[in-house]
Amino acid sequence: MTLVKVKDLSVNYGARSALTRVSLSIESAEIVTIVGPNGSGKTSLLRAIIGAIQSEQGSVTKRNGIQIGYVPQQLHIDATLPITVQRFLKLPHGATPSEITQALHHAGVPDLSASQLSHLSGGQFQRVLLARALIKKPDLLLLDEATQGLDQRGSASFYQQIERVRQDTGCAVLMISHELHVVMSASDRVICLNGHVCCEGTPAVVASAPEYRELFGTGTGGALALYRHEHDHGHDHVDHSHDHVEVNE
Repeated sequence: MTLVKVKDLSVNYGARSALTRVSLSIESAEIVTIVGPNGSGKTSLLRAIIGAIQSEQGSVTKRNGIQIGYVPQQLHIDATLPITVQRFLKLPHGATPSEITQALHHAGVPDLSASQLSHLSGGQFQRVLLARALIKKPDLLLLDEATQGLDQRGSASFYQQIERVRQDTGCAVLMISHELHVVMSASDRVICLNGHVCCEGTPAVVASAPEYRELFGTGTGGALALYRHEHDHGHDHVDHSHDHVEVNE
């Protein structure tokens, strides 16, 4: 079932074009990742889907009654604000204690309800934002570089949780990520964006596409290598018995 259909979408900021005639669709229960260089219109696309910005032309059609959860890049909260996780998650829609408990469970942090927001690590706070997006049991979860600022281990753990969320709830996921190893290991489909859709398809298809290679390179700066999560100290480990992919830097 199609949850969102974007057709010939164009978005401008004054004289600057952010998106030009972008078309795509998101189906139920799939994980789709958008990749592209800075300024390629990735965040503009997500904002257009949730209705936060107006388009110059084209359309965004959403399934009737669709629930969308959104995890932003960052959410700045006064570190001195005395508010617990449970109280934070009650805002602004008055979530019930059972909804909060379930959302924290799906986010992988079931024991944080009574913790002060100011005491959380960066990774814990992102899980709380994930729980906030899951409160109303979304059909589609949008993530805008939700692991920005986390280390590699924290990012890998977060995206593994996203896969579990999809398995447990059946929601679809549309995420922006600059971590290409995550894209290739966690996505059903990849859309390469640079103001327009350069290419799309399965991770393997996109990784071999000339448009993708032009943007991300084919040498040591952009080569893809297989890896295991347990590899030590950031050293690359090539092992063709594993299906995860990492960018050698």
